[in-house]
Parts: sequence; structure tokens; C-alpha cells
Amino acid sequence: MADQLEILRLPYACGAEVRGVDLRAYSDQQFGQIRAAWLENLVIVIRNQNVTDDQLTSFGQRFGVLDELPPVGKGQKPRDNKYISVISNVIEDGVPIGGLADDEVIWHSDTSYREKPPSASILYSLKLPAWGGDTGFANMYLALETLEPALRKKVDRLEIKNDITYNAGGQLREGFEPVKDVTKCPGAIHPIIRTHPETKRNCLYLGRRRNAYIPGLKVEDSEALLDQLWSHATQDFLNWHHKWKVGDVVIWDNRCTMHHRDNFDPKTHRIMHRAQARDDLRPARDFTVPDTPHDRGRVYLGNVAL
Repeated sequence: MADQLEILRLPYACGAEVRGVDLRAYSDQQFGQIRAAWLENLVIVIRNQNVTDDQLTSFGQRFGVLDELPPVGKGQKPRDNKYISVISNVIEDGVPIGGLADDEVIWHSDTSYREKPPSASILYSLKLPAWGGDTGFANMYLALETLEPALRKKVDRLEIKNDITYNAGGQLREGFEPVKDVTKCPGAIHPIIRTHPETKRNCLYLGRRRNAYIPGLKVEDSEALLDQLWSHATQDFLNWHHKWKVGDVVIWDNRCTMHHRDNFDPKTHRIMHRAQARDDLRPARDFTVPDTPHDRGRVYLGNVAL
């Protein structure tokens, strides 16, 4: 069939490559295959694309309600498209064109500090550094499945408050003050275990570690429990690191993954454009849904096919 795409599943805890599509012109049938591959594999990469910001947002709208994205960094150059955020270390005439510079970006889920975080994050590479800048993705279905039983029971009905004051690169957001008490920091509260609204499967939903707090616990107890969860959820066997090429479009399911960016050569440039779509739902737990093993956990262990 002319519209049939090739879906190449990658031999890791998540990820697939979708081949045979041009995001400037694709059919409804092809988008259906893209969306199905995204839900099944959590992260997909579509290579060799050449899209404008408007074409990227048009594609993003197919995943849900597009978010109007604020500047990522302080003093950032104005953008032409309010639905596109620029992730870059480039500075033009003393003004950054984007945010997050060239440092490591710690493991997180996008904008978990919002009441209704995005379901789909879409990142398009335009310029890449000489080295580094790879992006890792972690499978949170598998993270829950492999959680030690006593720890799984302990967190079953707990929630996390996700701090808004700092971005994932550790920079203080404009208009916010440094956090002195994690129990009082601003941000949305979400369940540690959520039920994916489409796949109807449970997964860990940790959001972001910096200034996170589990309501109802003493701060020291909250810190210890969060450290346990993050130590588990960021293990190598749960993730896949994508090595970027110019023209890559990567789409990840923000509801059941976390991601991380490696630092990169600060003397060279990295330019990425990002769009985000949401399902317009708050993260929630359906206690009638049992934990379901993820097939990646049965087939792959430690990023090695068994």
C-alpha cells in the first residue's frame, strides 16, 4: 500500500523509527500509523525532515491542544510562532535566541508543574554541536513494573508537588524567587503513579526532582523516598539515548516517559524547535486498572535483546 509506513522498533526499553513519511505532506492513514507507533513505543523518531515552524505546529495539532509556549530563557529573542519554543545556546547581538544553553538537562517530564501537562512533546533538530547534546528517554511503565514491591506499596497513593520556579536546566524562571522551603514552593500536585488515559496502563509519574515534595511527609522523609524513586527510574536498562541528526523530528509521550539531555560542546551551536500538545486532562490514577507488564520489560533487559 502506498500509504503504508515502515515502523522499525529499536532494541531498547523504548523507541522506534518511522520511515517513509514527509511531514510536509502526509495522509490521515499515515498519521494514524505515526500515532499508533508513538503510543506503542513511547518515543518515535522521523528522520530527514525539512519543515517550517508552521508545518511543525500543524503536525503537532494532530496530537492534541497546542500549548502557547513562553520563552525558555530570560531575555530571549521574540519568536514568530507562539507555539514554538527554541532550545539553543546561540546568542545573536548579545541576545539568546532560545534557552537551556549547553549544560546537562536533568531527567524530567515536560512542564509537570502545570495542572494539565503536555501529552506529546515534539522536538525538531536544525543545527547540532560537534559533540554531545544527545537526549535520553526512560520508560516509566517499565520503571513501575520493576519497582521493588515494598517501595511500590509505599508510594501507591502518594502524590508529588512539582516545583515551577526553576527550569530543567536549573535556571530560575523570570518572576520567581529562589526556593527556601520545598513544602511551600509553587507548582501542581500529581499522583506518583498515574494511569495513561489512552493505553489504560499504570506508570510512574515523577515530573522533576529539583524541589519536589511529597505532601504529608516530613521533608527529610520526602527527600529520602524521592531519592529512592529517582535512583530506580533513571537506571540504564530503562532508557534509550537518541543520537541526533539534522532533520530529526522526535515525538515522545510525556505521560509515560522522562527525558534527559547530555551537555555538549559550548563552542559550537545546537538549535532545536519544540512544540507541545496536551490531551487537556490532569494526570490521574484509576484504581480499577491493574499494573500491566510492559512488553519491553519481557523482551529487553539492560538494553540487550534477550
